Amino acid sequence: MLIPVFVAIYFLPGENTYLWAAFLFGAAALTDWLDGYLARKWGQTTPFGAFLDPVADKLIVVTALLLLIDSHSNLWLTLPAIVIVGREIVISALREWMAEMNARGVVAVSWLGRAKTTIQMVAIFLLLANPAELERPWVLMGYALLYVASLLTLWSMINYLRSAWPMLVEGAMGGGEPPEQD
Repeated sequence: MLIPVFVAIYFLPGENTYLWAAFLFGAAALTDWLDGYLARKWGQTTPFGAFLDPVADKLIVVTALLLLIDSHSNLWLTLPAIVIVGREIVISALREWMAEMNARGVVAVSWLGRAKTTIQMVAIFLLLANPAELERPWVLMGYALLYVASLLTLWSMINYLRSAWPMLVEGAMGGGEPPEQD
C-alpha cells in the first residue's frame, strides 16, 4: 500500500524529496523484516501471508529499481537492476511450478537469499537517499552494494535451479504434471 505514496513522494518537486522516498522505502523494508521475524518467532504464519509477503517485497524493489534507472539513466545501474528483476521473475516462476509439483520446499528461502535481500535493500536505500550524482561517496557505495547484491542474486538463482533441477528434468520428461498455461 505504500508503493503509490513512495512513487508520488519520489516525483514531488523539492530538494529533499528523495530523502523522504528513501525513508519510506527503508520503513517498508524494516517493517517487512520485523513482520516476518515476529510471524516466524510466534508461529503466526499463514498461507496468505506466505503468498503476499514476497509479492509485496518484489513490487517495492522493482518499483524502486525502475525509479533509480530513470533518475540515474546509465548502464551501470541498469545492468544489476536487470539481473535482480530477471532473477525475481525466474525464481517466482520456479516456486510456482514447484508448488504445482507439490515440492515447494525444494526452493525455500535460504540464508543466501536473505543476505542478498539485506544487501539489496541497503543499496537501494542509499541510492534513493542521494541525488543521482556518481561523485557522491554514498552513491558509489550504493552502486557497489547493488553489484554485490546482483552477484548474490545470480548465486542464489543457480543454487535454487540446481536444487530444483531433478524435478525440472522429471517434469520436462513428462514424469510430473506441468502447471496450466495462461
